[in-house]
Amino acid sequence: MNDAVPAPTPAPVPAPTATPTATPTATPRRRARVRAPELVGKGGWINTGGKDLTLADFRGRVLILDFWTFCCINCLHVLDELRELEEKHRDTLVIVGVHSPKFVHEAEHQAVVDAVERYEVHHPVLDDPELVTWKQYAVRAWPTLVVIDPEGYVVAQHAGEGHANAIRTLVEELEAEHEAKGTLRRGDGPYVPPEPVATDVRFPGKAVLLPTGNFLVSDTTRHQLVELEPDGETVVRRIGDGEFREPQGLALLPDGKVVVADTVNHALRTYDPATGVIERIAGTGKQWWQGSPTSGPALDVDLSSPWDVAWWQGKVWIAMAGVHQVWTYDPETGTVGVAAGTTNEGLVDGPADEAWFAQPSGLAATADRLWIADSETSAVRWIDTDGTVRTAVGTGLFDFGHRDGAAGQALLQHPLGVTALPDGSVAISDTYNHALRRFDPASGEVTTLATDLREPSDAVLVGDEIVVVESARHRLTRLRLPEEAVKVEAVAHRTQREATEVAPGRLRLDVVFQAPTGQKLDERYGPSTRLLVSSTPPELLLGGEGTGTDLFRELELNPEVTEGVLHVSAMAASCDDDPANEYPACHVHQQDWGVPVKLTEGGAARLPLILAGMDG
Repeated sequence: MNDAVPAPTPAPVPAPTATPTATPTATPRRRARVRAPELVGKGGWINTGGKDLTLADFRGRVLILDFWTFCCINCLHVLDELRELEEKHRDTLVIVGVHSPKFVHEAEHQAVVDAVERYEVHHPVLDDPELVTWKQYAVRAWPTLVVIDPEGYVVAQHAGEGHANAIRTLVEELEAEHEAKGTLRRGDGPYVPPEPVATDVRFPGKAVLLPTGNFLVSDTTRHQLVELEPDGETVVRRIGDGEFREPQGLALLPDGKVVVADTVNHALRTYDPATGVIERIAGTGKQWWQGSPTSGPALDVDLSSPWDVAWWQGKVWIAMAGVHQVWTYDPETGTVGVAAGTTNEGLVDGPADEAWFAQPSGLAATADRLWIADSETSAVRWIDTDGTVRTAVGTGLFDFGHRDGAAGQALLQHPLGVTALPDGSVAISDTYNHALRRFDPASGEVTTLATDLREPSDAVLVGDEIVVVESARHRLTRLRLPEEAVKVEAVAHRTQREATEVAPGRLRLDVVFQAPTGQKLDERYGPSTRLLVSSTPPELLLGGEGTGTDLFRELELNPEVTEGVLHVSAMAASCDDDPANEYPACHVHQQDWGVPVKLTEGGAARLPLILAGMDG
């Protein structure tokens, strides 16, 4: 996923003149440099041993700012992409995470502290709940990487995923350049690890009830499965020694095995409780990218952050959070394939192959429905047996909150789990509201079953009780299903980003992409770039919507629509520029933006979005 969410108007950071289209070759270029703004965040610093840092503390080092928010799957992908770079250049490079929240819950400091531990962030993090630094650096999307040289100048910006190779090349160039100038300072970085905390499970993700009455839990941060006795507390055994990386979803198969969503390994595995055998059944271990196969032999097809699994209609259904789709694994044929979703991020119902999802993260099967927790749209949706996708609760990427009542106006906040109940209703692990909610299809009503949970991510039905995975409390919590709903004070939120003022009529959209040093756009097998544009509401665009291969587009904005959101998805593939190499290594760079715009006379006639490089 690339998080398509609103972003602020660019801050008044000086910028050189613009080059709107992709740089076709990677000949040496004079790097543009812009003085980096100071790092400011009301939440303060994490992983520094209590020390507040400023830009001056990083002088002499290459500095990478990683603008992220912990709900965003692409941000988690980038964290993984950066780990090797961080280790290799630990004496010259410092990575600083700048946490810039989308959801209200993500603005809570303790939630950020938890996320830093949960996702093993081993560098300093600035908690910026009011997006002060985000605005100063004119960031428009999660994730965004900003590279600052040892003298304190911004030299590159990269939005989205797939930039690890480009940044590695740039870091090596900066090291050599500033070593020669005498402006490179080597030494230990400012990272101070937190004190470890002893708990039986650490940020558990999902759980399943075994036939023995024991629970099997994905112990996400410790990269294991844990079997617990029926009390939900006593550890029976730990499973997995190096096989899993941040496992999440679990589903019991008819043969007694458990299928596991091995999320960061981009794979599915089975665990046999009878023998202890763990076996990979799907995925190559590599992340799926645009252009990769979307069906075929399960062990030959790449997956992307599978987050949950469910057994339905004779197949394993997979919430493929990393690409906003639902896939299936067929054990009879040993194949995988896309079942629903286009990879576009949003909330669009209809035939499965036309529907849009946004980071589906929870699944629950009944006879006639597959329920889906669609986390980034704060929605609960389902797939019918005829392959139609429908929405029960939720309106889109930008509206969320805690509001009960008729489903059409009810609000959730980033739910990660759904659990089918015996009466045909569904329990919702409403993660960022710290609540267990319920949707009843018969009445069309949403109610609250329990509050004062801590980031519930899944729930398991056990008789007339429900056992909730309280991820941020590192435990399972047993609740009796109440006959009456809990009354809560309704609250509604909307993702708040300053709108970009643009003039009605013609708007030039430029996606800035500069191929990394030593690479070029390779056109031997057709276009290596793609641009998809749409809008909310659709009436905002009178022209320019749709898919093309140029990284620029002339848009026509409807003067009768005063505000809306432009959805832009861009992809560019650059390959090693070596004529002697018949099979050059290629790298895919991709990002989605959701840019809120306000139509005003005198507004901008050009909208630049940086995929890689500098707008100059």
